[in-house]
Parts: sequence; C-alpha cells; structure tokens
Amino acid sequence: MNLHPMKLVTIICEAILEERVVELLRESGAHGHTAFPVRGSGNQGDRNADISETGNVQLQVIVKPTAAETLMNRLHGELFKAYAMVAYESDVRVLRPDKF
Repeated sequence: MNLHPMKLVTIICEAILEERVVELLRESGAHGHTAFPVRGSGNQGDRNADISETGNVQLQVIVKPTAAETLMNRLHGELFKAYAMVAYESDVRVLRPDKF
C-alpha cells in the first residue's frame, strides 16, 4: 500500500462567501470539496447555523501542496481583510492521488 502526501485545507467562513471560496478552490487546482453548515463562537461572537444566510460554512478540500499554497495566498490576499474567516492546512496522506 502506497500513501501519497497531500494537504487538507479547511476554511470556515460566512455562508455568503461559499460560492466565492468554491471559485477560488477551482482556480487553485482543487477537483472537488466538501461543505457543511457550522456554528460556534469566537472573536465575532456567537454564530448560529439556524439561518443559512447569516451562518457559517466549513469547506474542506484535499489538494497537492502547491495548490494549497496558492489557495492560502489567495484567501489571505482577497478575502481575509474584509470577512470573518479562518483557514488552516494539515498534512494528510491519500491512497488515490489521481483523485486530487
């Protein structure tokens, strides 16, 4: 069994940004993503997932390391100053690298 190194990028942002973030994912080289509504609290106060327009969404994508770097740079440069959001990457290893 061969495992291949990739990056898992997780983005938590305002739900109104989902389409824009998905566009950035595609432009950065992602082949797909997973998204779901989330709730919690932080610097911006409590965020409830009851109303989709004012809630938060979490997007996760597995990409090659170069794509992760491109994505993180674009998120930082294009969205971070204007919106409440968090993004982080983790090292993962996958079985089928051709999927990513």
